[in-house]
Amino acid sequence: MDDTFTVEVAGAQHLKYVDEILRTIEDAARDRGTGIAKRKPDYIAKKMMEGKAVIAMKGDVFAGFCYVECWEHGEFVANSGLIVKKEFRQQGLARRIKKKALELSQELFPGAKIFGLTTGLAVMKINTSMGYVPVTFSELTTDPVFWKGCENCVNYDVLLRNNFTRCLCTGMLYDPAAHKEEGK
Repeated sequence: MDDTFTVEVAGAQHLKYVDEILRTIEDAARDRGTGIAKRKPDYIAKKMMEGKAVIAMKGDVFAGFCYVECWEHGEFVANSGLIVKKEFRQQGLARRIKKKALELSQELFPGAKIFGLTTGLAVMKINTSMGYVPVTFSELTTDPVFWKGCENCVNYDVLLRNNFTRCLCTGMLYDPAAHKEEGK
């Protein structure tokens, strides 16, 4: 693992990277031919200013990102937008970002169920190693605002056709209550 990366909670000092973050997310979606919900610059900036985003830097170069969203009055938290710039992949950085996002989620929303949607095998492996389990969409938030965020995805028609019960994404859930029971 490359120790020259810093992974931290994003703040005002990182606002200058918003456009690059969004370009990186868009490029990754296009390269993989999969869906990633699009967000507007002001949305990402707001997450940074609220302390609900994690950014990875290599010196003053943007390397990766993830943000936290709360649903159903803190019962559910989504870690979304996990991205690592192409030139920094295969170095364990996504795992470090995801771990920091999980820690931030637990700090901000103690006891919340933490989830994500992904089509990426690498993210599924990272999530599994951290204690997330694959679940049906019925185990996730029912908040329509969350699902509205999928409208920009290239696979939205699949989700719509299946009445928001199935898509090409895999839902993965980290339930802190299950980990307490297991003694983790």
